[in-house]
Amino acid sequence: MTVYVIAQLKFTDRAAYNRYQAAFIDVFARYSGTLLAADESPQVYEGATDREKVVLMSFPDAIAFRAWAESPEYLEISKDRHAGADTVTLLVKGLGHRS
Repeated sequence: MTVYVIAQLKFTDRAAYNRYQAAFIDVFARYSGTLLAADESPQVYEGATDREKVVLMSFPDAIAFRAWAESPEYLEISKDRHAGADTVTLLVKGLGHRS
């Protein structure tokens, strides 16, 4: 079942985050995810947030997501993401196909 990853970021060290961002696509492309959105100016429709960027990705299933998120390549570059942004990451199950 498709899973979606929603990352909400608040930048703490833009130079560190920029290093992460520069390496991200090369690592991400090696796995079966799809980058659906990456917006540094998300419009708040309801409620309030202190987040400055939202990223939306999809993976065929949670196993595929974990293969990427726990890969040595991603763990290495994610050091700069951790240094560069306070991040809330949500893993959301898709609804699947209806008959």
